[in-house]
Amino acid sequence: MPRHRPVHLPRPTSPPPREEPRAVTLRQRLAELRGPAVAPRPLDARALAALAANPGCKRRALLDGAGVDKAVLATALGSPAAYGQSQFAFMRGNAFEAKVKADGGTELMRLLHERLGGPGEPPHDVAVPDLTAAGPEGRAARTALALREATGAGGWALLDHPMLALEVAGSPAYLEPDAVVVHPDGTWTVVEIKSFPMIDGSADAAKVGAAARQSAVYVLALERIAEVTDGAEVGHRVLLVCPKDFSNLPAASVVDVRKQRAVTRRQLTRLTRIEDIAAALPEGTTFDPERAPEELDSAVESVAAAYAPECLAACELAFHCRGRARAQGAVEALGRSVRGELGGLTTVGAVLAAAAGKEGDPADPTVSALRRAAALRAEALEGGPACH
Repeated sequence: MPRHRPVHLPRPTSPPPREEPRAVTLRQRLAELRGPAVAPRPLDARALAALAANPGCKRRALLDGAGVDKAVLATALGSPAAYGQSQFAFMRGNAFEAKVKADGGTELMRLLHERLGGPGEPPHDVAVPDLTAAGPEGRAARTALALREATGAGGWALLDHPMLALEVAGSPAYLEPDAVVVHPDGTWTVVEIKSFPMIDGSADAAKVGAAARQSAVYVLALERIAEVTDGAEVGHRVLLVCPKDFSNLPAASVVDVRKQRAVTRRQLTRLTRIEDIAAALPEGTTFDPERAPEELDSAVESVAAAYAPECLAACELAFHCRGRARAQGAVEALGRSVRGELGGLTTVGAVLAAAAGKEGDPADPTVSALRRAAALRAEALEGGPACH
């Protein structure tokens, strides 16, 4: 009887492993929000100072972190920003800055010595390192190296438009001060050059305050480098250079930014991380200005805002946010101080109803005060006694 050879059946093959979807990095997510063909708009110190002044605004944090041009977005939404620096003012500011820094910064160092220096003549042997590098990351690395080298050399150095890096809400921001001076003792001084005048030794308080907040951001960024640089210390006094009176001659004053630095640092740490805000958005959300206005409006409204009248001087989207706040009757449109006084009453309608006695708990101190104020107003209009 013939023997049968065993038949070896092929072993069943297991299906290939499923490929997990590739994780989307934060940079890719922000590029999608901005629009695939839209170049990112870099954050500057002015925007960071405004962001730190309103840390509860997730809308601005996300848009600035994603590099969205808020002016273009506001125009696409039909609420263009009605402010901005004129071309003439921009050119005048550049010409004044070039004059201050001419001849290797001779005039700038004279002003610095006059306001912050010790006895003797102004420094003449001042190193001006080359900060040229590819891209903001390269320039920031080159700046950090130049600061360390200048501090180690123990002499004077003038860094013209250095590039600094600062992490904001989990995303890097690159900042460019007008100048940073390294002293022989290792102190680093921020120099801000502005085109508004300094009349009789003083300038407009609001503009000086804005410059101080902007300089405080530079100080925070410099402190990150100073922490890893032997012998370095960032000065809390900033040199502010402005035109003297109504001329084009430079004058300088010293601004102490310790208070602004502390406030800015505390506010920046309170910002919600950008990836957390982006993760809560509906799928497909984009702020690409090429999209339809209705789609853009829906995308913008999907991110919570914290509007206040102060935003009108600091944010390109302020007119859009103000219009929405007014349409919703939000008390934020009346100002932060008013909002704080009204407690749980969040709309103008609720405030009026509480004052008229139609809504609200009479035991609530806010409701009681509103009703008392309404009664006093009614008595005054009727010509009766103004108070009891």
